[in-house]
Amino acid sequence: MSTLQPVIIPSIPVPLQWQGVPSNWSLDANNLLSISAGQKTDWFLDPGSDFRILNAPALLGSVQGVSTLKARVKPEFAATFDAGVLVVYQSEDYWAKLCFELSPQKQMMIVSVVTKGTSDDCNSIPVTAPSVYLRLSVLERAYAFHYSLDGSFWSLVRYFNLGQRSNLQIGFLSQSPTGEGCTSTFSEIAFDPHQLSDVRSGV
Repeated sequence: MSTLQPVIIPSIPVPLQWQGVPSNWSLDANNLLSISAGQKTDWFLDPGSDFRILNAPALLGSVQGVSTLKARVKPEFAATFDAGVLVVYQSEDYWAKLCFELSPQKQMMIVSVVTKGTSDDCNSIPVTAPSVYLRLSVLERAYAFHYSLDGSFWSLVRYFNLGQRSNLQIGFLSQSPTGEGCTSTFSEIAFDPHQLSDVRSGV
């Protein structure tokens, strides 16, 4: 765990704690959060081998019930798998991340990873815009990931469960698994302590 001090983002009702140490970070007067990940940083538990890595810097806050976290995410892409991420975390073996990521084909893509002992990695759709809106929803018994190009109409990426829920945290992560580092910015950060009405409706 990091020894960095908690971070207060006014739109989020709980203090955020660092898990992993960023190479740099900032929060400006407009609540634009910037997280720089160092080289060879990632969260991934390979389903085909014993490879495990959980060293990417994440800024996480504890939540007790249903809620939604969303942000406009803009990574500075340089190397394959560089990404800006929203993450839900229960333990080292049970977590999930919603990524705006650079693919091996050099496409910017929406990617989700659901981890229950090992990671289930899924590329969803290419995106041509330099930034996207990502949304993470904590439901009564499950979670939902969405993305949006305009912040208004949302497309479902993943609807999933991580098993028995305890010590739940949600937040932000930046990663650079194959590169020398990646800075991701998170703007228009919003938290809503209400149940998402319909995971497939687009709202």
